[in-house]
Amino acid sequence: MGPLLSEKPIHTLILDTGPIIKNEPAVSTLLSQAEILVTTPAIVSEIRDSTTRDRVQTTLLPFLTLREPRPASIKLITDFAHRTGDLSVLSRPDIQILALAYELECERNGGDWRLRSAPGQKRTNGPSPSKRSEAEAIPTEEISQDSVPGAGDQIFDPAQEAISERTVTPEDVSHDLNTSEPTDNISKALADTHMSDLPEAQESSEPNELNNPKEPEEPVSADDQSAEDTAADATAPPVQSPDSENQSPPSKTDSDSDSDSEGWITPSNIKKHQDRDSLSTISSTLEPKTMQVATITTDFAMQNVLLQMNLNLLSPKLQRVKHLKTFVLRCHACFNVHKDMSKQFCARCGKPTLTRVACSTNQNGEFVMHLKRSMQWNTRGDRYSIPKPVAGSANGRISGGGKGGWGQGLILAEDQKEYVKAVDQEKRVRQRDLMDEDYLPSIFTGERQRAGGRPKVGAGRNVNSRKR
Repeated sequence: MGPLLSEKPIHTLILDTGPIIKNEPAVSTLLSQAEILVTTPAIVSEIRDSTTRDRVQTTLLPFLTLREPRPASIKLITDFAHRTGDLSVLSRPDIQILALAYELECERNGGDWRLRSAPGQKRTNGPSPSKRSEAEAIPTEEISQDSVPGAGDQIFDPAQEAISERTVTPEDVSHDLNTSEPTDNISKALADTHMSDLPEAQESSEPNELNNPKEPEEPVSADDQSAEDTAADATAPPVQSPDSENQSPPSKTDSDSDSDSEGWITPSNIKKHQDRDSLSTISSTLEPKTMQVATITTDFAMQNVLLQMNLNLLSPKLQRVKHLKTFVLRCHACFNVHKDMSKQFCARCGKPTLTRVACSTNQNGEFVMHLKRSMQWNTRGDRYSIPKPVAGSANGRISGGGKGGWGQGLILAEDQKEYVKAVDQEKRVRQRDLMDEDYLPSIFTGERQRAGGRPKVGAGRNVNSRKR
């Protein structure tokens, strides 16, 4: 049984944390566009701000349905996100939202026939249940055993019956041997036989034979018979064989009309064919009036998984998203792709060779990276002498490293204790209070020179330049 039709454009709308916190779209808009609003309990517990929590509990929570997805749906989404490469940046509440969207989609549409089981799958999993039931409902014609002729049965053939009823006399045989054109008589016999196959001819001949029985004919001599045959040939129109009737060439007008009706494209009807093709394309891509299940989220990783699985994705303006543009990190050394934009080292080769690359996902679930055609890797500052590790003094006069202590705390890999310490320190710096008396803006501390406030990796590109 198919899903019930709804007057609103969306039947079930799944909400993520971003639209709830930003209040975009508003609660009144959500209620006017969707029949049911669904989310998970983990999404509500993620709201830490007291003002936002009070607003959600008073305005949105009375109309919100909380539901937990099944473990089977969570496992399926986890495997799918692992194949797309988004699992590392997806939190557990994000996976629960995706699993809930998959679960409700299967319930509303009667299965996962319109979804994709793997990333990059060109077609969906199968036809809709309505088309499948129509195909199964067509009864197959069963032939009864009585209607099938057995080995000893004989099949009635009107042509064979007509030939068998015709009696051949010795005079006919001698006449056929003496005539100069025996093929004409054979063609006449075949023509008579072919005409007797028609039902109208049989129906018209049977009453005449019953009402007007034939009188016994007088014997005719051979000369008289040949004269009658010659006169009949001269007056009668040429008789065609059955094969020649079926293969007779049609007239010119008939061939033109048949060729036009069969779909031949000519300069005169090319516009008509183009209009018909465009209409068929538009009708095939039209969306249903009511969207059964849709999801609103602002997380790029979740949007990528939703589009590749062919789940309905909506923007905060309640418009369907069919094309997604975002950025990923691609290793220039081993070509590995990372979805976590905060990484500085490649997880496969361990080198700081990650580059920011634009990518897109279309409505067919195709993930494409847009690489620069003239991109050249800058090797400046890759080769330099690493200073020997020197222990510093307790009073701080000797800091170790090279000249001026530039090699102290040099970061070359992700698993160094210097890198872990620097990352932890950056997290604490982000939580500093702006009203603190000891706080100095980055314009005075020099932190603006670092991209994004991340720890400095390597010695820099000016390591080999002349130092004054």
